[in-house]
Amino acid sequence: MSDDEGLAPTMKKARVFYGSLEEKERERLSSEMVAGSDALKAGIKAGNINISSGETLEMEERVSERQQEVLAEFERRRRARQITVSTDDTEVKAGLRALGEPITLFGEGPADRRERLRSVLSIVGPDALKKSRKDEERVKRSHDECHQTWYHEGPASLKEARLWLARYSLPRAMRRLEDARAQKDVPGATRTIRQQELHKTLRNLNNFCSQIGDDRPISFCHFSPDSKMLATASWSGLCKLWSIPDCTLIRTLRGHSTNVGAIIFRPQAGVLLDKSEVSLASCAADGTVKLWNLESDEPVADIEGHSDRVSRVSWHPSGRFLGTTCYDNSWRLWDLEVQEEILHQEGHSTGVHDISFHPDGSLAATGGLDAFGRVWDLRTGRCVVFLEGHLKEIYSLHFNPNGYKDSIQVHLYGAKSRRVVSRLFTQHSDWSVAMWCSD
Repeated sequence: MSDDEGLAPTMKKARVFYGSLEEKERERLSSEMVAGSDALKAGIKAGNINISSGETLEMEERVSERQQEVLAEFERRRRARQITVSTDDTEVKAGLRALGEPITLFGEGPADRRERLRSVLSIVGPDALKKSRKDEERVKRSHDECHQTWYHEGPASLKEARLWLARYSLPRAMRRLEDARAQKDVPGATRTIRQQELHKTLRNLNNFCSQIGDDRPISFCHFSPDSKMLATASWSGLCKLWSIPDCTLIRTLRGHSTNVGAIIFRPQAGVLLDKSEVSLASCAADGTVKLWNLESDEPVADIEGHSDRVSRVSWHPSGRFLGTTCYDNSWRLWDLEVQEEILHQEGHSTGVHDISFHPDGSLAATGGLDAFGRVWDLRTGRCVVFLEGHLKEIYSLHFNPNGYKDSIQVHLYGAKSRRVVSRLFTQHSDWSVAMWCSD
């Protein structure tokens, strides 16, 4: 063993630095940055590194459509769980109907229906059902208002006319009831014999004569109270008087310039009235109403005030009042003594086509294009009977002559059916007849 091997190893002395290392570290970093910048410039020069000129591209965080659908479905289910739905199946069906959904599906039970209603409400919103019900109530209210009768305060002449009508109609009603009671006392066998004789006479009816009335269709005809004349109206604008029974032309009444809807004899014409007095009334599609006597072929007076087509005119049994129906949804009553319109009555939702007065003079019945008929009390002005049952327009309406059956209504379909000479109750494929009875 040598002497060197016995010596201990030499210990390195640790270096102690005084002061901050910041300057040393800054120098080191700057040297590294210089070296790095030199390397970066070399890479750019070689084309290995591309650096933009300051343009930036904004990155938006987009969610896929599938994720949106899933989130929307979770949100809809959450809203559905919060919606309260009635457990009454009838109300559930009503709610589905109000929302325009089928009230039931194949194999669907009440619980499934409730869930379907809840699902629909979660999509359209819980207030949609309330809104639809409000809309239904609004439509129903407006529909009821269309069928509501409005009454307006009339002039003093209307009040006097109503009192006059009451004094006129009540005695006639009393006499009619007395005749009905007397007729009731007639034995049934006698009434049957009379009816059989009448039917036998009707079966023997045949065509007595035929006459060409005009170049255009005949729209209306009416017999005079004494049965000696027949008045016809035509689409040519002419009205003609014919003698009965030979059907000879007496006079052509010229005054209308368009289609004449009706011409009516006054109840006392040819019996109690002088020929120079007003004996007929006619109306036309241009809204004109004319009054005629039996001496002249020119009208003696015009009734003005209608703004639309006047389809029918009718005389009150007293001969004092004239009723007209207009396509402005109203009918009017004219007093010829005071020579003015005393009543402009609304009540139909569409045009009024026909009017008829009760034999007593107490009631007036009107039929309109709204398929409804109304019976009006002329003494009070109220609509006392509402007639419904027709599905299409009412073109003709009459009271039964005996007075205890309210009215018979005929409504005609098609243009050919309107070109009838007189309103007859016949068996025709296009005709529909309805009878309204009060007993």
